[in-house]
Amino acid sequence: MFRPDTNLLHSLSAELSQRLKDLLDQALLRFIRSNSVSKFAQHASELEKFREAMAQRNSNDDTEFLRSFREFIPTTNYDPYRPFIAKFFATPCKESDVENMFAPGLPYCLAVSSTTSGKAPKTFPIYRPAPHLLHHPLYLSLCHSEGSILSPSSLSFGQALKIDFEDGHSSKLLPVCSVTVGFLRMQMNWHVENDKDRIDLWVPGKTDPYAISLVKSYRAFFILNALFALADRRVTTVRFLFASVFVNFLQYVEDEWPLLVNCIEKGIIPDMENLDHLREPLERHFTPNPLRAAELREIGPPGIQGWAVRVWPDLKRFIGITGGPAAASRHKITHVLGPSVTMQSPCYGSSECYIAIPYFNGDPNTDFKVVPVDGVTEYLDVHSNEERVLSAWELVTGGHYEPVLTTRNGLWRYRIGDVVTVKGFAPDDGLPVINYLHRRDGSLGLAYGSACTESHLTNAIVSASTRWIGQIIDFTVVADDRDTPVTYGYLVEIGGEIGKDAKMATQQTFEDLMTNDEYHMAFWQGRARKPTIRLVERGTFTEYRRQKCDKTNVSMGQVKVPIVLSDPSFKEWLLQKVVMEL
Repeated sequence: MFRPDTNLLHSLSAELSQRLKDLLDQALLRFIRSNSVSKFAQHASELEKFREAMAQRNSNDDTEFLRSFREFIPTTNYDPYRPFIAKFFATPCKESDVENMFAPGLPYCLAVSSTTSGKAPKTFPIYRPAPHLLHHPLYLSLCHSEGSILSPSSLSFGQALKIDFEDGHSSKLLPVCSVTVGFLRMQMNWHVENDKDRIDLWVPGKTDPYAISLVKSYRAFFILNALFALADRRVTTVRFLFASVFVNFLQYVEDEWPLLVNCIEKGIIPDMENLDHLREPLERHFTPNPLRAAELREIGPPGIQGWAVRVWPDLKRFIGITGGPAAASRHKITHVLGPSVTMQSPCYGSSECYIAIPYFNGDPNTDFKVVPVDGVTEYLDVHSNEERVLSAWELVTGGHYEPVLTTRNGLWRYRIGDVVTVKGFAPDDGLPVINYLHRRDGSLGLAYGSACTESHLTNAIVSASTRWIGQIIDFTVVADDRDTPVTYGYLVEIGGEIGKDAKMATQQTFEDLMTNDEYHMAFWQGRARKPTIRLVERGTFTEYRRQKCDKTNVSMGQVKVPIVLSDPSFKEWLLQKVVMEL
């Protein structure tokens, strides 16, 4: 039952299957028993049959409770939750109106999804977990590091919702922020009401003082983080949620290299937009360091292989997502880090739920062990016409599934739209180990009805760029309707020089996409044509992230460039940045 290349099990023994079932049943009971008394569970029409069943059955019987859940809870999307979440945004908002809305008590914050579509971001209440879970590896925003850690954290938020308590005098503020910021605030016990009281704080082991986390200007946030990080020679860990944002960070370092080094030499904070009251505490933390400046001048800006290890000689580890929308950045990251720095993903999850932790007995960049800490994950077989929800012990190695989440924060069989594949099962507890593949709805369904997946579109351009174009920084795909039939239009930003045979990339990308059966058939039937590749000017996707951050109030480190772009306004803007067609 062991796979030859890992310690994973290919299938579960009867004994391990039962142990897994017991583990997940107990976790599921914890979540749904406490959340079954919430306003949502008591009033949402989607749970009506469940409520009726439990009225007729013995609700104290765990077996009956679980059976009713599996029989009568349908899969859900965001729509049923929307009117309940809207109550948090009411003015005035009374405690009695929102208490126990999805889970017991009041949430700590409202998490904003890092949407990559043209739709408005979704918000999800996040409740404080039990104290013993708050520092679980699944939630850990600041990992342990022997030296300093470069981990830019923006604590700024778009708005704070005021909840009036029943005494008529006191209130509570709920920040509307990214889920990572919410958990960082929880772990550090940083309430928004006291942000100004911490303005001189510098958390030991972090390269950036607290004041930088309150900077609201996108450019200033990254340049100031770069300034303090470059001044600190002791960095051992670099952590960005998405590896592509680290590339964004490196672009600012490269563009502003003379300024950054001069400021380190003289101990000055550069003139930046919208610093206001934050300048003074930053200046108190920053002192002249001519020796470090001289060392940095000798090294030079990012470019050479292993640059990061020359700047930070003790650097051992990079933590960041290098799959999905960030996959195109992996080559650039590995070049800058060099071979001595290990890489891993922080976790697999979403604003709705933290789902899985890196599996270190496999590839910690792509292998994730699903753990029932923030929620219990069930699955839909994406290749089945029958929408039957499967439990973890029913999965098949190699199968493709969409995760369905029942969460600590009060979501019931919520579909997140991802597609994962099962790599195997952990031998100690039987929990599935998965790889993320792509978004289930993340294909550019063109007029002829063929659809390449996100992973297929990504692999094709990354392969072609590596061989023909050059070092890819980022990309997205739009519908190229300049001719008929409509086709996949790649918009690509590269770093450095363009390859002399770059025009060969279009043919290779086409050949890779032709391995998709639907695309292959559509092409030979005259319902599809070759993809197109257009290069955009340097810094385009950095500016895209800045604009998206300003537009949606998503955290600066959480903005993703979508593999498939559907927002018409951003498509029009990106097309204006095209400098060459291959």
